[in-house]
Amino acid sequence: MHRFAPAVLLCVSACGPVSLAQAERECLSQARLAEQPRGSVGVGIGSDGKPKLRGNVTITSDYLQGRDPSQVYQNCVVRRSGEFPSRSYSSIPAASL
Repeated sequence: MHRFAPAVLLCVSACGPVSLAQAERECLSQARLAEQPRGSVGVGIGSDGKPKLRGNVTITSDYLQGRDPSQVYQNCVVRRSGEFPSRSYSSIPAASL
């Protein structure tokens, strides 16, 4: 059992809180997805000469349930870091997102 102790400690420590700055960075995308769905579309020509169309859409349960993106951001940061965000979601410039 003792030989597994370092691996267990490593796994448990990986589940611990992250820094406030890291939590804020990681939670931005979650808050953005609470505002509206996101997606992308790609169009091209395959090697066979035929047109190719590719796309994806991401819709979260936060969006579907109408959750406030600012509250989603705050809850996420607190959950990940154990601290409140250093600034509100609404004060973050759109370019940072």
